[in-house]
Amino acid sequence: MSAASDTRAATETDDGVRVAHRAHWGWWVLTAFVLLFAAGIVQMLFTNPNLEWGVVVSWFFSQSIVFGLLRTLELTVLAMVFGILLGMLTAVMRLSPIKILSTVAWFYTWFFRGTPLLVQLIFWYNLAALFPTIDIGIPFVGPTVWAGNANQIVTPFMAALLGLALNEGAYMSEIVRGGILSVDQGQHEAAVALGMRTSRALRRVILPQAMRVIVPPTGNQVIGMLKSTSLVSVTSMPELLYSAQLVYNRTFQTIPLLIVASIWYLIVTSVLSVIQYYIERHYAKGGRRALPPTPWEKLKRTLARLAPPQTTTASRRA
Repeated sequence: MSAASDTRAATETDDGVRVAHRAHWGWWVLTAFVLLFAAGIVQMLFTNPNLEWGVVVSWFFSQSIVFGLLRTLELTVLAMVFGILLGMLTAVMRLSPIKILSTVAWFYTWFFRGTPLLVQLIFWYNLAALFPTIDIGIPFVGPTVWAGNANQIVTPFMAALLGLALNEGAYMSEIVRGGILSVDQGQHEAAVALGMRTSRALRRVILPQAMRVIVPPTGNQVIGMLKSTSLVSVTSMPELLYSAQLVYNRTFQTIPLLIVASIWYLIVTSVLSVIQYYIERHYAKGGRRALPPTPWEKLKRTLARLAPPQTTTASRRA
């Protein structure tokens, strides 16, 4: 082995190809800096008494915190389901040749992406100040078909769901539209030539190919939605963060309760990241020479490289 080969660090790509990179002294400096920084964080976590890890453990599985966590998950799931459905509908409307549909879809996207989510949540929560009663009927000419009290209809939960879902739908519409536009126009033309209607071609040909582009940002949106639910605390909605706030407003243990909420957010986002990884891996079929390895496969490869080489009987005799 030459001296040059000893200064190279080998890395392995997802396709199993090992690529050698020339080592540099800056790598060692950067590694030492990162290790020292990590050691300082670990020391702070174990030696700072203000973190009060005993309080964190005692409140981690408390009824109020778990109830807030479940409400956060409920809001995340419902807001993403409605947001994805609304985003797909809006994206198709944006691409429609019918001018009125594309104009309405553009205005919806422009408005809900152009105003902050916090402002939208506060607006929906105070909707009764603008419309004390919600009436359904034909404007100017027809009688009221149905009327209801706005405070009873738009509850804190409904206000949070409306704000999150409508805002998410605007972002998802651009994600879905970008995914549809990423598919070659010839795919649509070939589907139409086979006798498919536009709706069926979109469902059977275009969207399956667009999923490789749609899934990664959608996964990021789900994780972002989980954290955005913390904003609904302004509507007195007892989600995870607001539940922690209620506790530390009573016990004055602010930092430990914020740590409890942060750890739960990290746990859920980690689970969502793993799910996102496997969904992306599924839709990567046909678009790559080889599928990216799973974490278990990466671990087996690492262990195989670290294991000592086994000598055969012939080599021993030699």
